Amino acid sequence: DSSALRGDSLVTCRQNSKMSSSSLTASLHTSTLQSPFVGNLNGFRVSSVAVCRVGFVRKTIECKESRIGKQPISVPSNVTLTMEGQDLKVKGPLGEMAITYPREVMLEKEDGGILRVRKAVETRRANQMHGLFRTLTDNMVVGVSKGFEKKLQLVGVGYRATIEGKDIVLNLGFSHPVRMEIPAGLQVKVEENTRITVSGYDKSEIGQFAASIRKWRPPEPYKGKGVKYADEIVRRKEGKAGKKK
Repeated sequence: DSSALRGDSLVTCRQNSKMSSSSLTASLHTSTLQSPFVGNLNGFRVSSVAVCRVGFVRKTIECKESRIGKQPISVPSNVTLTMEGQDLKVKGPLGEMAITYPREVMLEKEDGGILRVRKAVETRRANQMHGLFRTLTDNMVVGVSKGFEKKLQLVGVGYRATIEGKDIVLNLGFSHPVRMEIPAGLQVKVEENTRITVSGYDKSEIGQFAASIRKWRPPEPYKGKGVKYADEIVRRKEGKAGKKK
């Protein structure tokens, strides 16, 4: 009798578990939801399986032609060009310079002494290199034929500059004079002890040496004392007013 009772109880438990699982499944799959934003949704099914969707967006980059890079370069008759692959040598009455082009750009020589820098590939980097190396090439051609110059001015009581051999000596209010060696290929001229002119065929070296002179005493904004470029505009500031007695 006890075994029969146990069997009946097991059957009853299994039936109850089946009923509870079926009701649980039904409650999971079908439910009545009401949302103030969506409205009445009868028979809305809720899925217990997570769904993940991955999408890829392709972005097309349009490479515009550089306005500077597309301009032609006029080569004077007194300038000689030597092209070997990606290397270019420029020789003129003032000196000789060389440059190596990256693979993104190439150089073409046309009739009538015209040079053109063109892009070899259509990429964003090629667009940047296009304008940059066109400017560098033009600076080389102009430098060896005409040259460049940068002018500086000394402003301040007792500020003066002199040329001693291959050095330029600056008196800028320090306890000792500042002596700087003039790089090869550059010429430095001093007028009235306060005006300095740096000239040569390499525009980059001229700018670097002029900047190294200026950094010893940059112009201060209150009285404007220091070393400044001739075409530089120094923004002035008002000094602090003293207390009224």
